Amino acid sequence: MAENLKPVLRFAPSPTGYLHIGGARTALFNWLYARHTGGAFLLRIEDTDRERSTPEAVGAILSGLKWLGLNWDGEAVYQFARGERHREVVEKLLAQGNAYRCYATAQELEEMRAEQRTQGRPQRYDGRWRDRDPGEAPAAAPYVVRIRASQTGETVVHDVVLGEVRFANDQLDDMILLRSDGTPTYMLAVVVDDFDMGVTHIIRGADHLNNAARQLQIIHAMGWPVPVYGHLPLIHGSDGAKLSKRHGALAVDAWRDMGYLPEAMRNYLARLGWSHGDEEIFSTDQAIRWFDLTNIGRSPARFDFKKLDNLNGHYIRQCDDDALVDHVCAMLANSTGHRPGLESRQRLKAAMPGLKERANTLVELGRAADFLLADGVRDLDASAEKLLTSEARRILADLVPILADCSWTGPTIEDHVRAFAAARNLKLGQVAQPIRAAVTGRTTSPPVFEMMVVLGREETLARIRGYAA
Repeated sequence: MAENLKPVLRFAPSPTGYLHIGGARTALFNWLYARHTGGAFLLRIEDTDRERSTPEAVGAILSGLKWLGLNWDGEAVYQFARGERHREVVEKLLAQGNAYRCYATAQELEEMRAEQRTQGRPQRYDGRWRDRDPGEAPAAAPYVVRIRASQTGETVVHDVVLGEVRFANDQLDDMILLRSDGTPTYMLAVVVDDFDMGVTHIIRGADHLNNAARQLQIIHAMGWPVPVYGHLPLIHGSDGAKLSKRHGALAVDAWRDMGYLPEAMRNYLARLGWSHGDEEIFSTDQAIRWFDLTNIGRSPARFDFKKLDNLNGHYIRQCDDDALVDHVCAMLANSTGHRPGLESRQRLKAAMPGLKERANTLVELGRAADFLLADGVRDLDASAEKLLTSEARRILADLVPILADCSWTGPTIEDHVRAFAAARNLKLGQVAQPIRAAVTGRTTSPPVFEMMVVLGREETLARIRGYAA
């Protein structure tokens, strides 16, 4: 492989399911390295499993990558459409003697495996048609095409993450390249597509490490350049167990719907198995400048919801208020079908400096802001209902004429409420908390006097009158 070639990387998901966190991290690492080196980041949809591949899954993968901001170069390649090219390579392997036709029946193969189980041997194809004359097969008998794999020595995977990994060739069987119906196998299609797409670096999960040894058999047989391999240790839950839905093994769309920002997800996923010194919070531009394959760790990364929430909260607080308004309104439109109007957006923006200080997700932000998005007396949550005792409601009734006459600024409202509390020998909270409950429907919110200004005098007084005794 020429040293002056720009790296070409690919992300190759199978649309038999949605884009999950492990796949998203794999895509991110490929994308970061491509952007770091000035190379190309390609997308290939490995849709050869026609029974399990769905258009919905393809759509979710594409939308998930777009939401994460992982733009790919050129058009996406669909593997199934390249079947003729895959078969063409098999014909070359047959002509070279590097592949052969196997006429073993399903029953024969089952009997072979049963015997291997009985004898306690590994279950793999025994090469019964490897050196046999195809003329011995019954006329028109179905067959598969198998690679004529090396049977002695070792296959060595030089891995930039895991180091040198050796596989004894006598443990690798003659895998199938072409099924009896003429369709190519995954192992074949991947190697052919990587070669034709000019892929120089294959960065993928460690669960594909064994595949590398088998795919090298095809690469060597065809005399093609060997790509640089990097197999990423898998992601575990915070307890060290295999990642599951309770740990965060969710589709990327679910993270969007839970209110995480794409820039926070990029930052967090980059730190799952890669590091740049002690840096924890960094921009995508910084990640692109710093990213290198040598800084990927060999141990499984641990997914931690709490760390992600804290990181997302940081990005929310750093986010432009107008952008946050757009995010929240889009999320509400997606979840409820209702898009907030101009007045609601204006209120939301005015309140945003206080709102975003208390939220770790856009969902929390939207929930905290819901009292701004519709007029009228608020429904009370359990805490607010408990707080609005008959005495608290009498306080609200006595406050209404005072608030109706005061200048409508935060400091002025606060001064009048403080004076009212002092005159009644009450603490400020004994007056401010009933106001908050009536105005927001909850006992927690951004500074209540600021929120009253955002809502305006008439709307605020209407809500307070709704609960005044």
